[in-house]
Amino acid sequence: MKDSAEIAAAKAEVERRRGRLMGAAHQLQERLSPGRITRDAWQGAKEKGADLAENAVDAVRARPVAATGAVAALALFIAREPLMDLAGKLMNGVSKKRTARKSRSKKTTQSDTEKVE
Repeated sequence: MKDSAEIAAAKAEVERRRGRLMGAAHQLQERLSPGRITRDAWQGAKEKGADLAENAVDAVRARPVAATGAVAALALFIAREPLMDLAGKLMNGVSKKRTARKSRSKKTTQSDTEKVE
């Protein structure tokens, strides 16, 4: 009878431990589910983004001139191709005006020379 009591106690202990193991396995499965991982990652990203934005605002408040210069430099870098096109068009227009002026002044000089002869 002593053996059967020990066996029954051992079986009860095994069932208790099995229950704890299964509970831990279910918790682990829940923590590693794709939906949970996605939610946790999204929440972490939102918190990190909020922290970065707060730090950026603090940095701008501390150094507004430097921040303005950095933003202007970034804007110029991003818009470099359209600005280069615009500069090319402006330079092209200036050179056309110079060419027209030169040709008019040559015509004027030539007609003055013809009058003298």
